[in-house]
Amino acid sequence: MSRAGIREGTCVKPKIIINADSYETRIAFLEDGELAELLVERSEQRRHVGDIYKGRINAVLPGMQAAFVDLGLPKTGFLHASDLAESLNDLEDISDLDENGDRARRRRAPIPKIEDHLKKGQDILVQITKESIGTKGPRVTQQVSLPGRFCVLMPGVEHVGVSRRIEDRSERQRIKAIITDLKPKGVGLIARTAGEGKGDPEFAADVKHLVKLWQKIDRKATSARAPALVHRELEMTAGLIRDLFTDDVEEVVIDDQESFAEIQVYLKSVSPELRDRVSLYSGQEPIFDAFGIEQQIEKTFERKVWLKKGGYICIDHAEALVAIDVNTGRFTGKKNQEETIFRTNMEAAKEIPRQLRLRDIGGIIVIDFIDMEVEANKRSVLDELRKELRKDRARTKAFAVSDLGLVEMTRQRERSSLLHYYTEDCPHCGGLGKVASLETMLVKLERVMRRISAMGAEKRITVRVSPEVALFFVEQEGRRFAELEKRFKLQVDLKDDPQLKRGEMRVFTAKKAEITKQVVEASLRT
Repeated sequence: MSRAGIREGTCVKPKIIINADSYETRIAFLEDGELAELLVERSEQRRHVGDIYKGRINAVLPGMQAAFVDLGLPKTGFLHASDLAESLNDLEDISDLDENGDRARRRRAPIPKIEDHLKKGQDILVQITKESIGTKGPRVTQQVSLPGRFCVLMPGVEHVGVSRRIEDRSERQRIKAIITDLKPKGVGLIARTAGEGKGDPEFAADVKHLVKLWQKIDRKATSARAPALVHRELEMTAGLIRDLFTDDVEEVVIDDQESFAEIQVYLKSVSPELRDRVSLYSGQEPIFDAFGIEQQIEKTFERKVWLKKGGYICIDHAEALVAIDVNTGRFTGKKNQEETIFRTNMEAAKEIPRQLRLRDIGGIIVIDFIDMEVEANKRSVLDELRKELRKDRARTKAFAVSDLGLVEMTRQRERSSLLHYYTEDCPHCGGLGKVASLETMLVKLERVMRRISAMGAEKRITVRVSPEVALFFVEQEGRRFAELEKRFKLQVDLKDDPQLKRGEMRVFTAKKAEITKQVVEASLRT
């Protein structure tokens, strides 16, 4: 495939572009030529969501209604009472679960008491539903689900259901009738979105494969000694082809021969009609450069995102939530102020969901839209936001605009965001994003000198600071520096130390004894 061939025409249907090498695999999902979603997996940081373990209960905590499960991984799994196998018995309809087998909304039935069902030392079968994030271990559930191409099989459930994303009522009834006839005893089935328009043969083959897989897992779990891995979810590329490669996708382009062959073999058995849409990239330049993806990836780490009309949004990560602020920026509009604000907010309402998907931001999100006076405008902005959120594979929920003009929303989080995956805290600012100003460092020195002068024990000290701070003291504040020495009757030997950060300062006596802790930290508290 040539570079020119890639860039000709306009993209109507989504495309999947896969860059695979020995160290890192990256999968880009393009919508209308723009990067809408990016999945990344490194060889030594393999994802665990979907893996099934035979684990051993380490502790049961009734106060938290939770248990901790040893999986044989570096961090212990967290099992909440709502994820017990017994919780499935309270489901009146499997539609309480989404097409991946995850609970789509909070159950109204009482949560069973965890101490009545689990005890320390007990072996249980669990599946990872959320990656280990920060200091937290992985989230696990006893409600095992096995996704296939067209169905999800759930052991221990007798119901059948159809994905909510299939909206046509007659199609839902048709599919439900098919999988009801195919459902084996002792398991539940959910028809996935990819099953829309499919007939008995496709569903039957998928169910047969999933039943065999579950029987294999069950046998392995019976004989395995906890803690042990009994089933590993598909690698990211194969899993994405299974979950996302539908008739709506225009093409899949991959730059790795081995992965290309594996995809072809997989599609031959499940969806042979899609094989022609998968092509092996043979261009000279890197595949992500050829599709203009690399430049878009670089922008995903920027705090400020510019909108087409001149407004912008700012995305800030806090400990427990993400705050998004909307601003008019350079956009002044042609009519009144309310119209300018409304247009900026509407544009932001369309861009924010794309950024959430692209950056893989999850958890609690607070959006500060620009204040609007007209109630109809507020409703329009919220409707636009919710419409765009429906494109997201992750579960989302956006609440009404608050009295302060804020929209609170949540987005399902299975793993750390791309920002945390690709970056680490700055060693100079510790993740704050700010460092002490040069003027602040001079004020800090003044407080240190005042304290030493009050102690009366030293007449001469050595102060070590970073080179840029030392240069500022000498070149720009030389006169003030001399005045401080005269005022406190203290001679200061200034030394630049490349190993020190901007906000650091080390103080030594004339006898080279370090007194930094006594005088610098004390000065910060005053």
